[in-house]
Amino acid sequence: MLFNSDIFLFVFLPITFVGFLVLRKSNHTTPLILWLIAASLFFYSWWNPKYLLLILSSITVNYVIGRWLNTFIKYPTAYRRAVLIIGIAFNLSLIAYYKYAGFFISNLNAITRFDIQIETIVLPLAISFFTFQQISYLVDSYKLETRRYPFLPYCLYVTFFPQLIAGPIVYHKEALPQFLGNALKSNAFENFAIGISIFIIGLAKKILIADNLALYATPVFDSAQNGQTISFFNAWTGTLAYTFQLYFDFSGYSDMAIGLARLFGIKLPFNFNSPYKALSIVDFWRRWHMTLSRFLRDYLYIPLGGNRHGPARRLINIMITMLLGGLWHGASWTFVIWGGLHGLYITINVLWRRFAMTTALGNYESLLFYKSLAAVITFMAVVISWVFFRAESFDAAISIILGLIGQNHLGTPDLIGFSMIACAALIAFMAPNSQTWMNLQQPLSDAAPAQPVSMHFIKPWQAVRSYAVIFASLGFASIYMLRNTSEFLYFQF
Repeated sequence: MLFNSDIFLFVFLPITFVGFLVLRKSNHTTPLILWLIAASLFFYSWWNPKYLLLILSSITVNYVIGRWLNTFIKYPTAYRRAVLIIGIAFNLSLIAYYKYAGFFISNLNAITRFDIQIETIVLPLAISFFTFQQISYLVDSYKLETRRYPFLPYCLYVTFFPQLIAGPIVYHKEALPQFLGNALKSNAFENFAIGISIFIIGLAKKILIADNLALYATPVFDSAQNGQTISFFNAWTGTLAYTFQLYFDFSGYSDMAIGLARLFGIKLPFNFNSPYKALSIVDFWRRWHMTLSRFLRDYLYIPLGGNRHGPARRLINIMITMLLGGLWHGASWTFVIWGGLHGLYITINVLWRRFAMTTALGNYESLLFYKSLAAVITFMAVVISWVFFRAESFDAAISIILGLIGQNHLGTPDLIGFSMIACAALIAFMAPNSQTWMNLQQPLSDAAPAQPVSMHFIKPWQAVRSYAVIFASLGFASIYMLRNTSEFLYFQF
């Protein structure tokens, strides 16, 4: 079930929300938690009911192991560490089988000339996201940073439908205290006004921008996959269209998830902070898919040693983290190359910073020209990497790269396509993001203290009639354009 589908917008969400409002009258939060768990499991099973047993088994096993790690603290450290390793291995084995078994077998066959056959495995929806959340819970339980949470709130933490399918990746300390506290019974009108506004922003990003950009990105990458030569103008049209399609698609999903959660009084963490405005690749990863970036930092990069063992080891840890981050996105060498590219980018960024700080170049970082050049270089590096992220094969990616650098014929520019890309770029580079716009309401679990934000050409969001009219119009326009329901790009991960 998709957030941008008729069945979700006009059946599932209204029923779930009305039921929630009715149950709020109870003196206890347990009925609310049970209702949201039931709704979330129904939401998940709508795609494929047979995987309901998988997610419930995953939840039960992780809860039992986490509870054990949190309870039996007097056991020897080696024994507790062994239990943690078993728990992590259980989670990784699920991903290894469902997501990577076919990939590894096909590569083994190619290397050894074996002919090992494996049945087609359908990737369970959201397995990467709910597995990562539970790994973080196990590690924190081992560190005694969790409480002995009751099972039902933990179950809701994993299955909560707004963030279940594609994030944001939520830590237990962000969600479970809200489920156990009074968040579910907080101001209903305020939650609805803020939540529906953020949801509509995300819906408009997906339907009005991302889906229309797909019309110009998909044909180019399909042509490359079919072995056709990609012209200079077509390569740039397709690549830039995908660059902004992916951003508005995934940031739109994140906004919709954050808005939906707020309808029920729950604040989720911020996931995008205008990443294309970044002045370096390190800055980009502080802004893009922020909850994945912090997970990779907290539970992979830092455990590997981070920057604690010298400059060379730090760079190795960065590359390992980014390669595994690329592989997490999908069982394909193109994702590994994409991760490797970003590892290389970050390595160059770190080395450049070290060089600049020891020379006079460090004095120019505050200059407008320097910042502008840094922003352009960063953006172009990201654009090139997206070719490998989107392409279905290495050959298709190389075909588009050759088109981008002018190795093929020029072709004919698509003026309408470039106009749409220009409009999307204007919004991405110039408009305030949802966090900035909603700052006074502190809509997120990790929001900074509320303060007025100067946005020059647009006033910060407030629950006033004028904004109600604007958002109602934007919502109706999005629904009117909802002719063919399209999946979110990150659903495949």
